[in-house]
Amino acid sequence: MKNRVLLSSFLPAVAVAGLLWFNSYKPNVPPVVKADANNAGLKLPAGFGALKVAENVARPRHIAVTPEGDIYVKLNRVANGSGILFMHDANGDGKIDETKAFGNYGGTGMYIKDGYLYTSSDTEVFRYKLNAQNKVINPNAPEKIVTGLIERGEHESKSIVLDNAGNIYVNVGAYSNSCQEKDREKGSMGRKGCPILDSAGGIWQFKANKLNQKYGDGVHYAQGLRNVVGLDWNQQDNQLFVMQHGRDQLHDIFPDMFTVQQSAILPAECMYAIKKGDNAGWPYIYYDQLQGKKILAPEYGGDGKKEGGENAINPAAAYPGHLAPNGLLFYTGNMFPEKYKNGAFVAFHGSWNRAPEPQAGYFVVFQPFKNGKPEGKWEVFADGFSGSPEKTASGRAEHRPCGLAQGPDGSLYVTDDSKAGTVYRIIYHK
Repeated sequence: MKNRVLLSSFLPAVAVAGLLWFNSYKPNVPPVVKADANNAGLKLPAGFGALKVAENVARPRHIAVTPEGDIYVKLNRVANGSGILFMHDANGDGKIDETKAFGNYGGTGMYIKDGYLYTSSDTEVFRYKLNAQNKVINPNAPEKIVTGLIERGEHESKSIVLDNAGNIYVNVGAYSNSCQEKDREKGSMGRKGCPILDSAGGIWQFKANKLNQKYGDGVHYAQGLRNVVGLDWNQQDNQLFVMQHGRDQLHDIFPDMFTVQQSAILPAECMYAIKKGDNAGWPYIYYDQLQGKKILAPEYGGDGKKEGGENAINPAAAYPGHLAPNGLLFYTGNMFPEKYKNGAFVAFHGSWNRAPEPQAGYFVVFQPFKNGKPEGKWEVFADGFSGSPEKTASGRAEHRPCGLAQGPDGSLYVTDDSKAGTVYRIIYHK
């Protein structure tokens, strides 16, 4: 039986590991990867298969895969002193045989670019220099890129992505649902001018190669974005794309205006194509995917019908409410059929607030693109993470998709940040 080492068994060795273990591996042998007999429990389109790369991982969030096929995973919380995992497949069967851990902070962000591994905590952004085999040279001495990011205990994760011009983009989520005077309280109206927008609810841009930048050194790149966990750089049109978590509790806060059914599916979870200076409109508006309109928020005088946001950008695509999009990836590989090339995969973490309606999500969807823009209807690509339709409906999902990454062969990696977290790999075998 292959060695499937649990996280708790290898983390204590980190303190004495030093530099040597990142440079001790032999090059990967040519992989012979097969799907698990049950496709790792996933439902996929014909011709696709899936395998569990690693199991019992402590709440893995975003993920990066090197050209050599090694994996870096960011953990949501520190586990036994470490918050980053380096995973290696020694025999090329697609299963992780060797895992090492480093980094004494939790968080979400993980990205590889131009010889560095970039990671984030909830208040800082770091980078680690990589060697020629894309292994971290000094795991115990990261460089601090950004410090002092705001963290107020709500929407605190700092997702990151880099462009092709030496910039890094950081999500700073709003520490509020809808900028009410009293957050999430029935009938409470919106704060005038929403002071939260000065320091949160948007995207900040920093220099990727400049150390010790403070919050105030960044460029306020885009605003009016309640919380963005999934984001990626579209190489076709050289532009930032993000997935926003829409606001909650329309019925709970304004029961005279919204039914429980409306509150369960509204507002949309939106994909935005972002340029410098853009405003997506939160908290003053939300997007109603059923009407196909930007609607004035009830906290600011709306009634579910009045339109607003004349100066706010329109979403590039819209999805049902409360599915929690936590991962976004533009597919540029060659393994999957041509229809997937340059399209977007979105990992939906799943809902918690659709009751008494059934909960929903816990899947990965595919959004077709053409010439750098969404075209055509999205479709569920990978389902079955929850364990059963009954567990989906009740919100008791066994697994919750979070991070996405593309392997060097074009396979798709998906993390599940549940307590008994799993790393999946989806391959095409026709």
